[in-house]
Amino acid sequence: MDDAGDRVPSVDLYEDNPTNKVNAADLFKGKKGILFAVPGAFTPGCSKKQRQLLDIFVDHLITVVCSRTTAPRDTPNCPFDSGPIASLRVPETLLTVHLTLVLSLVSVFQTHLPGYVTKAEELKGKGIQEIVCVSVNDPFVMSAWGKEHGANGKTGVDSPQVRMLADPSAAFAKALDLQVDLPPLGGVRSKRYSMVVEDSVIKTLNVEPDGTGLSCSLADKIPV
Repeated sequence: MDDAGDRVPSVDLYEDNPTNKVNAADLFKGKKGILFAVPGAFTPGCSKKQRQLLDIFVDHLITVVCSRTTAPRDTPNCPFDSGPIASLRVPETLLTVHLTLVLSLVSVFQTHLPGYVTKAEELKGKGIQEIVCVSVNDPFVMSAWGKEHGANGKTGVDSPQVRMLADPSAAFAKALDLQVDLPPLGGVRSKRYSMVVEDSVIKTLNVEPDGTGLSCSLADKIPV
């Protein structure tokens, strides 16, 4: 679909349970909002459980670095050449590789759904009335995922939470022509994207270049 000027498709999504239908187009009538979509609930980039995995990895990094004392370092202004860690003798390549992995993981595990939950108040202050997360999952899974992140709640002027809406048959993703076939995740899913909507009209649409990455669809990149 075109990136701007199109209307939000009139497709039913589901909130909390299969009997609670929410029409996507009606949701934004007379309102300014943000809708972002993910390939699946509890996928990397969104879950607290994934953050726990990061903590485990960091512990592993400390163990590895502190157990390698085979070579001296001589790097100008190296932060590891001062303080308690200065006495360690860690191969520079080993240190660089592990730190690069950690920084990459941190950028992933702190993003998307948690980012929108964290920035909900700020976005409200910029006039956003609805913040909606959509995924090709059943409504029970979406509800549980939202509760894990403190996202559940009816969004509005006075309560800027993130509404967790299910697109179980990928009908909404297909209506936007933003579906992607991901067999490891069960088949057809939604690409990762974000959009700003005003009165049911899409003002901006940011689709991740590879459909699943984390860059232009993040909360701190949303143009409001």
